[in-house]
Amino acid sequence: MLEDRATAVSSPTQWPAAYPKGYAVVDVETTGLARDDRIISAAVYRLDERGEVEDHWYTLVNPERDPGPVWIHGLTSEVLEGAPLFADIAEEFAARLDGRVLVAHNAVFDWQMIAREYARAEREAPVRQRLCTIALSKELGLPLPNFKLESLAAHYGVVQQRAHHALDDARVLAEAFRPSLRAAAAGGVRLPLLECRPLTEWSDRAVPRQSTGGLGGYGGYRPNSWRPSRKRPACPHPNPGRYEDGKRLKQGMRVAFSGDTSVERDLLEDRATEAGLHVASSISRLTSLLVTNDPDSGTSKVVKARQFGTPIVDEAAFGQLLRDVEPADG
Repeated sequence: MLEDRATAVSSPTQWPAAYPKGYAVVDVETTGLARDDRIISAAVYRLDERGEVEDHWYTLVNPERDPGPVWIHGLTSEVLEGAPLFADIAEEFAARLDGRVLVAHNAVFDWQMIAREYARAEREAPVRQRLCTIALSKELGLPLPNFKLESLAAHYGVVQQRAHHALDDARVLAEAFRPSLRAAAAGGVRLPLLECRPLTEWSDRAVPRQSTGGLGGYGGYRPNSWRPSRKRPACPHPNPGRYEDGKRLKQGMRVAFSGDTSVERDLLEDRATEAGLHVASSISRLTSLLVTNDPDSGTSKVVKARQFGTPIVDEAAFGQLLRDVEPADG
């Protein structure tokens, strides 16, 4: 039982005063990984400030379209047909999140899916901070072979019963998060908390797709994401070259982004575009700057940036640089 498990790290007598007062460990299963995919099940384990379980909650959600990779999550159209819509469970879900730090494994994904669902329902999720257990594992220097949930669970001896079932995934994560939290507290580790900004823009429009017998009568169409997809205008300024540490950004510089950001990625890219920068989707020898909060992540963009000698800054530093971008020549 989660409540009875003896953790590997004892609770310190002096708990860090700056640590949050409560957590909501969350897992959502979805129809896919794209911005226009939907939540089909959600689970929340509420924990107190020291990681002890207070209660848990689980629900299915009718996505009003095909359920996506059934072979992964096991939720068929028939199972989801009678489930509540997200709008129907939004209030209960919000009550579980309210006033707590959202904790998830690869938290940016869960947060963005949740934020988009609330935006579609013309509401806001009451979440202001999130904590990714991948980032926490790195802060603690855990000797994991990789950063999959199953590896984190195995490190703490947590037994997975139903992988890709939201309730069991949330249970496993809650059970692994508690000793991680206590290890952080014992070592005086600063928790890798990131800001959550609710989405306020959204739209639904039908876009063609192959019919898979989806829910809700969409047939060969599915709803689009909270924000209409659009092609960014070409940057009107020539590329002045790489960013140099200590100097200003200059209009026309090619900027790429990698990994989790506290500000929604699209909004961050919008700010860069409005400042006259060229937002690049990949890294090349012409890239002026890579923005990432995890320069040791080993993502393909980070690896290429290292190979090409591309300068790297974090999101906070980039935000400062955006305040004073040098105009393009001429």
